[in-house]
This record gives sequence, C-alpha cells and structure tokens, in this order.
Amino acid sequence: MPKSFDFEHAPGHLIRRAHQVAVAIFMEETGGFDVTPVQFAILNALIDGPGEDQVTLAAKVAFDAATFGSVIGRLEAKGWVRREPDAADRRRKLLWITPQGKEAAAQMRRAVNKVQSRIVAPLEPGEREQLLVLLDKLVSAHGAR
Repeated sequence: MPKSFDFEHAPGHLIRRAHQVAVAIFMEETGGFDVTPVQFAILNALIDGPGEDQVTLAAKVAFDAATFGSVIGRLEAKGWVRREPDAADRRRKLLWITPQGKEAAAQMRRAVNKVQSRIVAPLEPGEREQLLVLLDKLVSAHGAR
C-alpha cells in the first residue's frame, strides 16, 4: 500500500509552518500596537524612502500590489501614512510616513527586535547565521528579492 506524501518534512510545509510561528510571535510581542508584519515593513520602508509610489513600495515589501491599497488605507486611518496623487501622473499614488507613523514605528522597534530573537531562539548562534544565509539564498534564487 503506497504511503501518503510526507508533507511534514516537505520544504514548502516547513516554510509555511515557520511563517505561522513567526507571525504568531510577532502578534504576541506587538499586540498593543494593532499592527501586522507587513504594516510594520511598510512604515520602515517609508522611513527609508519617503514619497514612494504604491506599486514600487508594494514590491519593496514583497506584498501583492492588488491588495496593497487596502493595507495603506488602514495605515492612513491610524494617521501613520499620508497618500497623495502624483502631480505628474494623477493615477500614481505617492506615500509618506507621518510623524505619528514614525513615532509608532520607533516604539515598535524594541518589540520587533524581540520577535526576531524569539524566532531563532531554539537555534545555536551558528545555526541562526546559517539559517539567515540559507533563507536569503533561497529567496534570492527564486527572484523574490
């Protein structure tokens, strides 16, 4: 009798499970901020690149451009992001982080640093470094940078 597919040891399944663990830890540590990992990434990307257009920013944070507008809308509602049409092309929307958004991101940084530490805590220091190198190689090789 053929054995079923061994999904428990499949890379895709393990990556999905690791993602679930990472998001759960993020939500535990940042619960008081009512923010998602993608929203935190957007805030930090806007700190580094204010005035970015929505499509480019969606690519930078590796998020689906089709649903990106609703995420930005939630950040706008919190007063953390400002969205304006581009004067040169009114169809393009440009984004800036607000002073309140910068402050919120700064307040979250300690919690998010704790998240990163908790995610890799079960690993030895050398394994942590190896994991990051391998994940970077995997993502880069699939053109998902």
